[in-house]
Amino acid sequence: MKLFLASGNAHKAAELQALALAGGLNVEIVSARVVGGMPEVVEDTGTFVGNARKKALALRTKLPVEAWALADDSGLCVDALGGAPGVESAYYAGPQSDGAANLQKLVTVMRDVPDERRGAHFVCVLLLCGPDGAEMIFEGRCAGRLQHEPRGGAGFGYDPIFVPAGQTLSLAELGEVVKNGLSHRAQAWALLADWVRAGATVR
Repeated sequence: MKLFLASGNAHKAAELQALALAGGLNVEIVSARVVGGMPEVVEDTGTFVGNARKKALALRTKLPVEAWALADDSGLCVDALGGAPGVESAYYAGPQSDGAANLQKLVTVMRDVPDERRGAHFVCVLLLCGPDGAEMIFEGRCAGRLQHEPRGGAGFGYDPIFVPAGQTLSLAELGEVVKNGLSHRAQAWALLADWVRAGATVR
């Protein structure tokens, strides 16, 4: 079973493939590079679902009619910032920003915010787009809080500053096995995996 991932983010592809393997699901996550790369998409819908749908539909134009595109849109929502950076998480420090710049901006913006106001949660929407307009949406969330300084060398994006509820270490310190058991992407993937196991006809 193949799912064509509507993303150029190698970290996401690797994480989703690891989740599939860990769950014993016979699914291959295929990079958009296999079909010539991901078409340019302006993520301007203002919602995780809307952005994921735009990416999946864009990739579908390059796939065989029977194939399924899998899009991921995710972000970090900070309580003290009214839910920001949210859908703008990948571009928080500017249109050309990278993960390090986004993380540093968040650290700076939150520097004087006290511990009791540092609540946050990650959101992940996985959207499958298939033949005849078929669409399935799976959403996962991971609640937690923000540290004052990044810690840990694993993970990517905002992982070094985010501590999941019930944990004392950041996502970047917990390691892949633990992270893949509680992350927002893991929660969304678990719902997708249940759908596949229930007899979905994804090729």
